[in-house]
Amino acid sequence: MKNNTPPVCDYTGSDYQTSFWNQADRAYEDAAEAMALKRLLPASGKLMLELGAGAGRNTPRYAGYERVVLVDYSRTQLEQAQAHLGTSGQYIYVAADIYKLPFVDGLFDGATMIRTLHHMADPPLALGQVRRVIQPGGTFILEYASKLNLKAIARYLLRMQKWNPFSLEPIEFAKLNFDFHPKAIREWLKQLGFKIERQLTVSHLRSPLFKRTLPLKLLVAMDAAFSLTGNLWQLTPSVFVRSNVHGEAPSQAPAGFFECPACGSAELQEKPGGLTCHGCGRQWSNTGGIYDFRLTV
Repeated sequence: MKNNTPPVCDYTGSDYQTSFWNQADRAYEDAAEAMALKRLLPASGKLMLELGAGAGRNTPRYAGYERVVLVDYSRTQLEQAQAHLGTSGQYIYVAADIYKLPFVDGLFDGATMIRTLHHMADPPLALGQVRRVIQPGGTFILEYASKLNLKAIARYLLRMQKWNPFSLEPIEFAKLNFDFHPKAIREWLKQLGFKIERQLTVSHLRSPLFKRTLPLKLLVAMDAAFSLTGNLWQLTPSVFVRSNVHGEAPSQAPAGFFECPACGSAELQEKPGGLTCHGCGRQWSNTGGIYDFRLTV
């Protein structure tokens, strides 16, 4: 069976965590994102869906949730997360395509998508899947790369770049790497049934000069102060949005957990080595504690 969904950005075999986040000059971005999540996350929850979890950089920040499901297309990224976080029942590791999430409707009361949407060739399709698996009243925290940032605006006005940061369409500046207009993001969320509660701008001081000359604590404190204007304007390269799904939380959990991404059946039987779908007979592996629901040829 072929996967007819849009192309995905596959980090299989990548040392992204080490080569990007473990470098000293990324400490500011990491700390600024941690501050944004601290402000936006609910105090507690039952089941969190972390989309684009990668090597689990942000996962410990969801400690208020009883369990966290880490989803990434790359199995090797999840293996790195598992090595860091362990194999307790608190964490469930799932290799899957965001465009075909293998979960029943309304399963999660919280979800995050951090530094992931910018790899989505069809953002509304991906966000629609997120909406499907979040229960009414659930919280969704989205981070996206904004094309309407001050640097892009200046470069455009000075004729140093051709693409228009004021236009609503995404800009693909590298293969499967997109920047989005804040208004377009808000419209997509609204159309899909999300109600935006709060916006925070992040990485105001993402400059080598600032990071070389100012102490990290001062950088983060300044960024945290500036981010409070996020509901008024979004002129930074990174924007966080907290929204919730319309409606009251259900009185009981949905029946089932996993859903077959091939046929949509929720009748999956756990067997040694994985799951078998009663709807189409397809088998989904679980090796080394990582479920693999990726559709391949």
